Amino acid sequence: MTNDKDNTITGKITRALAERIIAGHIAPGTKLRQDYFAEEFGASHVPVREAFRRLEAQGLVVSEPRRGVRVASFDIAEVHEVAEMRASLEVLALRHAAPHLTAAILDAAEAINRTGENAADVRSWEEANRAFHRLILTPCGMPRLLTTIDDLHAASARFLFSGFRMEWEAPTDQDHRAILKALRDRQFDVAAATLARHVKWISTKPGLKTRLKTPS
Repeated sequence: MTNDKDNTITGKITRALAERIIAGHIAPGTKLRQDYFAEEFGASHVPVREAFRRLEAQGLVVSEPRRGVRVASFDIAEVHEVAEMRASLEVLALRHAAPHLTAAILDAAEAINRTGENAADVRSWEEANRAFHRLILTPCGMPRLLTTIDDLHAASARFLFSGFRMEWEAPTDQDHRAILKALRDRQFDVAAATLARHVKWISTKPGLKTRLKTPS
C-alpha cells in the first residue's frame, strides 16, 4: 500500500481510497470519478489521477480506454496468484533480513503477534498481521522488494475481508510463533519454509471460492 509517511495530497487520497476498496466499502466494478474525489478531497484532478495510477499499480483498480477507472474484480485464480507471489517474495526478503534480526526486533514482533491473537475483528487482526510481516522483513534492506510485498499484502487483505468478514474468530497464530522460534534459533531455512506455507493459507482455505462470491 501507499507509504504511511507519504503526506502529500496524492498519498492521502491513495491511502483513503485503498482502505475503502480493501475493506469492501467500494464494491468491485464500481466506476471511480475524478471530479467526485477531487471535490471530496478539495484537490485538483492531477493528484486524483496520480492516486488512481498508484491504485492500479497495487491491483486495486483497472483503467480502461474510454471507460475510465473502476475497482478491480477478483476471483480464485487471482487469490492463488497473489499467494504464490507473496510466498516467493517474502521468503526472499526474509533470507536477506534474517541475519540482521536482533532480539529486540523479534521481541517486538512477538508483541505484535499477541495483539493479533487478541484482535476483536478481522480488520484489527489484518493490521497486526501486516505489521508482523513488515517488521521481520524490513531489515532485508531492499525497498523495491518491500514495496511490492506491501502491494501484495493489500490484495491479500481485500480477499480476506471479502471472504471472512462475517465469520471472524481471532486465531492463535502458530505459524508466527514457529517463525519467531526458528529465527531465534538461527534456523533460517525452517523460518523460510514456515513463512512460505503461512502466506498461502488463504488460498487453501476450504470454501474460499464460495465466500468470495457471497455478498457481504
